[in-house]
Amino acid sequence: MGSGIWSTDVYDAADRYRKKKGTSAFSYSDSGARTVHPALDPRGAVRESRDNAEHPQSTPITVLFDVTGSMGHVPRTLQAKLPQLLGLLLRQGYARDPQVMFGAIGDATCDRVPLQVGQFESDNRMDEDLGRIVLEGGGGGQMTESYELAMYFMARHTVTDSWEKRGRRGYLFIIGDELAYPRVSRREVRRLIGDDLGEDVPLRQVVDEVTRRWDTYYLLPAGSHYAGNAKVLDFWRDLLGQHAVVLDDLDAVCETIALTVGLGEQAIDLDEGLRDLDRAGSTVGGTVSKALAPLGSGRRTEVSTLPAPGTPHRTGGVTRL
Repeated sequence: MGSGIWSTDVYDAADRYRKKKGTSAFSYSDSGARTVHPALDPRGAVRESRDNAEHPQSTPITVLFDVTGSMGHVPRTLQAKLPQLLGLLLRQGYARDPQVMFGAIGDATCDRVPLQVGQFESDNRMDEDLGRIVLEGGGGGQMTESYELAMYFMARHTVTDSWEKRGRRGYLFIIGDELAYPRVSRREVRRLIGDDLGEDVPLRQVVDEVTRRWDTYYLLPAGSHYAGNAKVLDFWRDLLGQHAVVLDDLDAVCETIALTVGLGEQAIDLDEGLRDLDRAGSTVGGTVSKALAPLGSGRRTEVSTLPAPGTPHRTGGVTRL
C-alpha cells in the first residue's frame, strides 16, 4: 500500500458531494453497521508501509483513536482536519513520503468491534478508511480499554521499509483517555487477530516491542471523560515518559501530530513549527506549544533514527543521540 498522491481538491469535492446528498463522512457507521468493515479487519492481517516509485523514502505514520464513550467524536474531528494534517506534512516538508494509517480502539471484553485497522495510504484513500470506522461508543465503564491489543497488532503485524531498509522507526499516535489492560489476552488475540499464543503477554513487554519500531505517543485530549485525570496521565507517563502528551483542545490533534513528526524528522524546531501554524491561520498554536514543550523548544535531540535493526533500545520509543 502507499501509492498515489493526496489531493485537497479531491477531499473538498467528496465533502461537497456528501453535503449535497445529505450523507455523512462516516456513512458505514452511521448507517447502523455493527461489525468491522472488511477493509479494517485485523484478523489474519499485516499492514505494510512500502517504498515505491512515487514515494521512495516512505515515512509510516499511524493514528489510532479510542472510539468509546466520550472519545467517539475524535475521528469526526480528525476527518474534518485531514487537509491541515496532510498540508503540514507535505507542503511544509515535515516528512518525506508520509504514509498514514488510521484505526480505532474499543474494549475487547465487551465491544462488538474492539479493534479496527486501516491501510497505510499516501492519497485520499486514507479518508475512505476513516469513513469505514464503526463509531461504536461502547466501552466497559471501568477506566480501561484495549490499547494493549492495538499495540500488540502494531508490534507484530506491521512491516515498514522505513525500518527494514533504513533502521528508522515510524510514528504511532494513540488518542485516548483511559488505562490499558495489564496484559494482552491470548484469547482476545486468537479471536480478533488470529494468532495462537501460549500465554498472555505482559503490557510492558508489548510496550518494549512496539517502541522498538515505532516512536510511540499517547495523546490525552480535553473534552474526554478522563481528561485531567492524574491516574491516567501517570499510567501513560510511566510507560512512555514525555511521550504522554496532554492537549487542552481536541481541535489541536492534527497540528500536534504534524509538528511532532516534523520534530522527530528534524525538519523543524518547535518555534519554526509554531510559526508555520500561525502563517496557516491556525488558532491552536498555544495548545500545541504547551503540549509539545516537554519535547524541547529547540531542534530535538531525541529522534526516530536507529543505527540499524537489532540495535539495543530504550523503552519509551526514543534513542538519545
